[in-house]
Amino acid sequence: MLMNKMLYVIKKDLNALEKGLSQQVYSDVALITEISRHLIESGGKRLRPALYFLAAHSHSHYDIDYVLPMAITIELIHMASLVHDDVLDNASIRRGTATANAKWGNNISILSGDFLFSRAFGLVADKDYDRRILMRLSNVICGLSEGEIHQNDKHYKLRSEEEYYTAISKKTADFIAASCEIGGIIAELPKSATDKLYTYGRCLGMAFQITDDILDLTSNDKKIGKPAGNDILQGIITLPVIRAVQTSPDSEELAKIIMDSTLNPQMVKRAVDITRESDGLDYARKKVYDYLDEARQALPDGLPPTIRKSFIEVADFVGKRDF
Repeated sequence: MLMNKMLYVIKKDLNALEKGLSQQVYSDVALITEISRHLIESGGKRLRPALYFLAAHSHSHYDIDYVLPMAITIELIHMASLVHDDVLDNASIRRGTATANAKWGNNISILSGDFLFSRAFGLVADKDYDRRILMRLSNVICGLSEGEIHQNDKHYKLRSEEEYYTAISKKTADFIAASCEIGGIIAELPKSATDKLYTYGRCLGMAFQITDDILDLTSNDKKIGKPAGNDILQGIITLPVIRAVQTSPDSEELAKIIMDSTLNPQMVKRAVDITRESDGLDYARKKVYDYLDEARQALPDGLPPTIRKSFIEVADFVGKRDF
């Protein structure tokens, strides 16, 4: 869980979120409860609900009872999407812990993800939330599906930089953006402010995903819960690799490796080495910094000082994180 000094202002909210998640995933079918609680206990940064809480705190009469169900909904949608992603990617490890599909199989995992999606919308169905919020959540889920289909269609294919940005926007950035915007709507901020919160969240989300893709090439399974080069192994061509194919003296060799669906660990290591030796990582880091600068500049005027400070610290965290 993303819990440190930068989010102290919403510490109580995040604690309430954890309790609420555990309560909402209970089912009369014991296996569903077991799987859902396994997902909760596997951890996670809780970034989306944290940003939502921060934005919602902009209201002078903050009401946790009104705010909390939407936070739980946001995290349940995220959890459900990860369960489905792991099935599609045939992933066995996430955050250093066995995935649901590795423990219980694909069929049960897909149905458990469906259960979480249903619980998420059931939570907010009887609330008097602004209609814009439900439309935004619906659009987010459509985007998650579109992004995943796009990514699967491009497996072991060299995509353009613009195609990469489109995919990560749909798979990651748009949901983070919506979480910020929804918090602003809950806080009854004017549309000009919620639009700026959306821009902040989208830029933060783009930076967050590019950082993930950098870490896939530079970190190890102890820190990020998967081996270096895992994206390449799965046929996912990320920004540092796209750049390396454009600029590396070994670009032809790299392109041949990443488009080979039968590649082995030695080939993955070679692709990682070529990318590390190119300017691909520095190029991607520059994009991260540019997006984070844009995020900071997008924050609307009038936010409470402690909330603005936390938003800025979250952006700083994304730029420095190594997990």
